[in-house]
Amino acid sequence: MRFLRRSLVGLFLLAVTIGLLTYAGNSVRGALETRWSEEPRSRPARERVFAANVVTVQAETIHPVLSTFGELRARRTLELRASTSGEVVWMSDAVEEGGQVSAGDELLRIDPVEAQSALDTARADLSEAEADLRDAERSLTLAADEIFAAKDQSRLRANALNRQLDLLERGVGSTAAVETAELALSTANQAILSRRQAQASAETRVDQAKTALQRRKISVADAERKLADTRITAEFDGVLSDVTVIEGGLVSAGETLARLVDPSALEVAFRVSTPQYTRLLNESGQLIGSEVTASIDILGVDLRAKGRVSRESAAVGSGQTGRLLFARMDETPGFRPGDFVSVEISEPALDRVVRLPASAVDAAGTVLVLGPEDRLQVAEVELLRRQGDDVIVRARGLDGRDVVAERTPLLGAGIKIRPVRPGNAEETPDPQLLALDPDRRAKLVAFVEANQFMPAEAKARVLGQLKQDKVPARIVERIESRMGG
Repeated sequence: MRFLRRSLVGLFLLAVTIGLLTYAGNSVRGALETRWSEEPRSRPARERVFAANVVTVQAETIHPVLSTFGELRARRTLELRASTSGEVVWMSDAVEEGGQVSAGDELLRIDPVEAQSALDTARADLSEAEADLRDAERSLTLAADEIFAAKDQSRLRANALNRQLDLLERGVGSTAAVETAELALSTANQAILSRRQAQASAETRVDQAKTALQRRKISVADAERKLADTRITAEFDGVLSDVTVIEGGLVSAGETLARLVDPSALEVAFRVSTPQYTRLLNESGQLIGSEVTASIDILGVDLRAKGRVSRESAAVGSGQTGRLLFARMDETPGFRPGDFVSVEISEPALDRVVRLPASAVDAAGTVLVLGPEDRLQVAEVELLRRQGDDVIVRARGLDGRDVVAERTPLLGAGIKIRPVRPGNAEETPDPQLLALDPDRRAKLVAFVEANQFMPAEAKARVLGQLKQDKVPARIVERIESRMGG
């Protein structure tokens, strides 16, 4: 028993000793690891190289496009008004909002009873005036005949007087006979005067009858016009809008019934700034008639129409700036007056200019040019136009050189970059990266290309996640370099 007890005590002491030694070893190992982790790792100093997209400068002839917004208007619009008052007794089926009508189509009728009665009365008065004129003309003819007969009587009386005077000279006549002949001649001449007065009265009556006839004709024409005004017709092919009339309703003279719009004769009104306006003028200060394209997106369908600048507003409105221009459109299928459209105006061509991304030029008008050993240099350019996300510049002495397409605060003069040209953006990956799973490799490459410059906090999280995924250290370092770290 004593031997067994001593053996158990010995085994217990041995186990305690081994446990203490193991604890001590773990403590020393933990202390060493903590010390090693606190010591900074020394890396060899190396220059940071950034990847940057570059474009090649190529001088060309460009037609700048001036973009603005405008409103479509109808060049030919007619207000349909009631010329007379009354009840609408008939209306065409086309008289409705958006109704299509053709030139000469009868649209509606206003009760013509009163107008027809006035026309019949005017025509009766005209017939009476015509009868009075005919009677006056006949009286004038009779007066002329009576004058002719009176002149014959006077001629005969003059012959009789001459015979009596001849007989008196030969001593066979008497003085009384001569006096009687003279009295008869005087009476004949007096008759001629009376007939002439009657003729003058007849002529006056004819003139009055003609005047009365003219008045009656005017009255008939006025009555016919008023009767015609009870029928409203379309003056040209078009579409009706703002229709307010209904069949059986009462309308008053001058009341607006509808508007007739010609949808094929449209123009667009748009406003440009004064500097933009000067680009559309020729040497004599007249508009050059630039080409215009109006477009509108309706439910995903892009409608486009072309035209030319035709005129400008006569004055600048109160509180407005720039110039209001009008462009006459050619064919405008699908467009309607009042549409708000995007307008693109073609400016005169610019020779030997360069189109660059807007992000390539800074506020000072400079760009970063790729120099020897892929280091950046600063060059000045002349900004001419802005075209959406691009700019048109005049870059003297830069033809054929590469320019950084997207400037960032990390890029500047003297910085070395890895140029990424269009069509050659994907670089040959590292052999260890090729050894990874293809899907994972593609995701890593796409992620790095899309996030070359990240905030420091986000960069640290990405690199930490890559290390947890046990990505090879060389690949992590390469990714960190590509991300600007």
